[in-house]
Amino acid sequence: MATIKQYTKKDGSKLWMFQTYLGINQATGKPVKTTRRGFNTKKEAQLELNRLLVEFETNGLEKSNNETFKEVYELWYDNYKKTVKEATSIATERYIRIHVLPTLGDLKVSSITPKMAQKLVNELADKLQVYKVVLQYVAKVMDHAITLEITDKNPFQRVTRPKVKHTRKDKDVKFYTSEQVQQVLSYLDNKVKSVKDSNLLYKYFAEWDFTMYRTLAFTGIRGGEALALTWDDVNFNKRLLTISKTLSQTRNGFSVQPPKTKSSNRVISIDDKTCQQLKKWQLRQREFFFQSGIKNKNIIFSDYESNYSNRQSLYQRSTRLSKAVHLPNIGTHGWRHTHASMLYEAGIPMKEAQERLGHASLEMTNSIYTHLSDKQKNATAEKLAQFANF
Repeated sequence: MATIKQYTKKDGSKLWMFQTYLGINQATGKPVKTTRRGFNTKKEAQLELNRLLVEFETNGLEKSNNETFKEVYELWYDNYKKTVKEATSIATERYIRIHVLPTLGDLKVSSITPKMAQKLVNELADKLQVYKVVLQYVAKVMDHAITLEITDKNPFQRVTRPKVKHTRKDKDVKFYTSEQVQQVLSYLDNKVKSVKDSNLLYKYFAEWDFTMYRTLAFTGIRGGEALALTWDDVNFNKRLLTISKTLSQTRNGFSVQPPKTKSSNRVISIDDKTCQQLKKWQLRQREFFFQSGIKNKNIIFSDYESNYSNRQSLYQRSTRLSKAVHLPNIGTHGWRHTHASMLYEAGIPMKEAQERLGHASLEMTNSIYTHLSDKQKNATAEKLAQFANF
C-alpha cells in the first residue's frame, strides 16, 4: 500500500514523494514503512518505489538511517490520530508543527544527539507552559523510530526537565466577581428590552446572549458543552441539566462529540431564575423560528438558522461583551472559573464543586478555588483580624 503525492518546499518549488508499507521484516518480524522525498517527477517517484519494493522482496530492507524526524513523525501521527479525539490530534499536530518541526523536521533521526535534545527542551520550557506535553509527543516519535529500527536510541528520554516559568500572575487569572457578573447580566437584560420586537435577528441574539451568559455563570459548564445542549437535556420539573456531549473542533469544522472526560458526564441542578430564563428562551426561540419559517432542530443555543453555533463565534461574542461593559476580557472559559469562584464564595464544599464542574480530579478544583476575588481576600483578612482581635 503506497501513496505518491506532490508537495511544496519552503522556497515554493514542487517535488514528489511517496510513503509505503513494504511488508514484514523477516529478521525482526516487525512492519516496515518508509518515506522518500525529492523526486522531480511522479514517474521518478514511482520508479524508485518499484525498485524499493523489489529490493525488499529479494533481500529485505537494511536500515538506511536516512529518515528525517518529520518523516518519522508523519508515520507516528497516522497511527496516533486514530487513538485520540480529533480535537486532541489537531492540537498535537499544531504543537509539533509550530514548536518542533522548524528545529528538528529536516534532521535525520539518527543524527539527533542528547545535546540537541536538551537544547530544544530548554527553548520549549522558556516559551511554553505546557512544554512537557510537547516533550512527551517528541519522545513518542523517537520511540516510534526505534520500533521501525531507524535508530536505536531516544535522546529525549534522559533530558533534564527545567521548571516551568510561570508568567501569569494571580491577578491575571480570568474570572469575574459576583458583582461583575451582576453588571454583565444587567447590561444584557437592558439590551434585550431595548431591541424592538420587529427586529427579529437582533432580538434573537440579544436574548441568546442573556440566556447563554446566565447559564454559564450559574452552571459552570464549558462553552462547548453549552453549545451542544438540546432541549431534551433540560428537566424543567426537577430543575436539572444533563451534560453528556460537547461541540468539538474537527478538520471539517465542528461536530458534537462525547464530553471531555468520563467525569464530564454529569447531571447538575439549576437555580430557579436560570431555569425560568431557559423556559422563557425556549418559548421565544420557537416563536422566532415560526415567524421566520425555520425548522426548529431543538438546539438550545443554535444560530438563527437553528444549526449549531461554533466555539469561535462564542469566544468573539465574549470579547465584544467585555468591551461593551468595560470589563477585562475573560473569554468563554473564564465564565467557568467565575462559577467556581461563586461556588467558593457561597461556601460550597470543594468535593461538591468538583462534581458540579465535572473535573477529573479534586486538584483541578482546588487550583481554581485558590484564585479568589479581591472581595474574598479582603473578607478573609477581616475575619482573621476579628478572630485575633489584638
